[in-house]
Formats: sequence, structure tokens, C-alpha cells
Amino acid sequence: MKKINLIFTAILVIIIAMIISSPAKFINSALNGLSAWTFKILPSVLPFMIFTKLLTQLGIIERCCQVFNKPFKKIYGTTPVSAYVFLMSILSGYPVGSKMIADLYENGTITRQDAYRMSSFCSNSGPMFIVGSVGAQMFLNPIVGYIILISHIISALVNGLIYRKIKVPEEINLPMNNKEVSKEINIGEIVLSSVQSILSVGAIVAVFFIIIECLMPIFNLFNPTLRGFMEAVIEITKGCIDLSKLSDIKLATILSCFVITFGGFSTIIQSIALLKKVKMPIWLFTIQKLTQALISSIICFLLCLICF
Repeated sequence: MKKINLIFTAILVIIIAMIISSPAKFINSALNGLSAWTFKILPSVLPFMIFTKLLTQLGIIERCCQVFNKPFKKIYGTTPVSAYVFLMSILSGYPVGSKMIADLYENGTITRQDAYRMSSFCSNSGPMFIVGSVGAQMFLNPIVGYIILISHIISALVNGLIYRKIKVPEEINLPMNNKEVSKEINIGEIVLSSVQSILSVGAIVAVFFIIIECLMPIFNLFNPTLRGFMEAVIEITKGCIDLSKLSDIKLATILSCFVITFGGFSTIIQSIALLKKVKMPIWLFTIQKLTQALISSIICFLLCLICF
């Protein structure tokens, strides 16, 4: 543990030294990250965070998902509410699914075991980013966006099957709050909580843009394909922009599908920050995203053979 702390400390010192040596360059990187957050993440994610929090506190979601009780309990070993969380995560994108899981656990609707299982298929990117930003804006080809979106959704459903048997010891597998969810809501608290969450996302995005800038001397040693992929593994928005410039559209689509589904370390850190109350292990969440990314890449490859 001491060795890990020493390595982490050394990395931080190097990053700080690089920022001090070229402040203007890294300020610009941070601004680029904040710009990506402002125009690509904030408009689509913040409203969903607020509205889903409202629905969660009202207890409406349990009643709406009664029809999914038996299939989701049998298929994924979770409560029926997981169907609603899955749908909202697909519609709204990162990190709404993780935020909803944390809210449900905090309200006593789900157990920690439910949260661990749900995180394997309820942490997803949304159509606004995949089809709109990546397909239409970056690749200038909506078909690419739809291929990635279909692969992404199917991989989430398949990935949930892999982790449906996760067990949590009974003594810690209790909801955070066993009280009945109140129907009295406080709009101010909901908005404040959502804004705090989305601000933390923006800060993490900006930090990872700076980290990518620090790593550029290393990334530049590789060809454009590998460089774009490595950038995307760290922060998907910047990486997908570079991947979209590749001449091989099939390869670019498959690589983009992998990194979007994986989420990049930036998205993983965002999700882990939101799942703090669930005490989600970083290693477990990372492995869940990795297996989903591999599944989505295989599906994407098959679709590319058909469509291109």
C-alpha cells in the first residue's frame, strides 16, 4: 500500500510540475474539457438527474415497473425497479444510471446486492451522445451512431446476465434506509443534489483533459489509431473526436463502440463518485464495464460487416 501511495504521489508531483512549467497550455486543456462538459453533457444529463430524482422520491417507479417484476427478477436476479433504471440510463446516458442506483439505495428501495448487479447493465451512454454527437457530428454519418447504439444496448442486456449471481454477505446487504419512501418532496434539495452531482462530473472531465495533455508526449509516439484509442480510454469525448478522423470507418466504429461502452476512466470515476454510498468496489465496476465493452465490440463488428 505504501508503494502504491508513493507511485501515486510521484505521478501527482510530475503532473503539477508540468502544469507549472506550461500553465497556459494546461489552462486551455481545462477549458476544452469544461467546454465539452458544458455543450455535450450538461444539457442532456442535468434535466434527467432532476426528473429521475423526483420520480424516485415519489415512489412512482416501483408502481410503473410491476409488469417487469417476474422477468427481471428471473433474468437478472434484481428487483423490478432495475427495468426502469436500465431504461433511463439508456435514454439519458452517463452517469444517470449510477446516480439512480445510488438514490434508490439511499432511499431503501434496493439492497447493496441489487446495486452491484444493476450496475452491470444500468451504466450506459445515451442516444443523444452516441447518435447525435459521435455519429452525426464527429463521424458525419448517423449510421455509425445507430450501429454503436444497438451494440451498446444489446451488450448491456447480455452483460447483466454475467453478473446476475453476484453475492453480498447478508450482514451488509441491507438498504441504507429501511423507512418507507416519503411522497413529500423538496424541490430545492433535489435541484441542489443534482447540480452538485453534475458539477462533480464537470470537474472530473476537466481534470482528465489535463491528464491527456500531460500524456500527449507519450501518445504522440504512436500512430493515430492507437493514439486516439488511448485518449478515448481515458476520456471518451476527446478520444472519439480523434477516432472519427481515421480513414478506416469500420475500425474507427468498432474502437469507438468499445470506448463508449467502457466509458473511459473519466466516466468510471464519475460513476464511482456517485456510487460512493453503495460502496461499489472500483475493481468490480471496472471489470463490469470492460466485459460489456468487449461484448459490444463483437456485436459492432458483426453489424459493420452487414452495413459497410
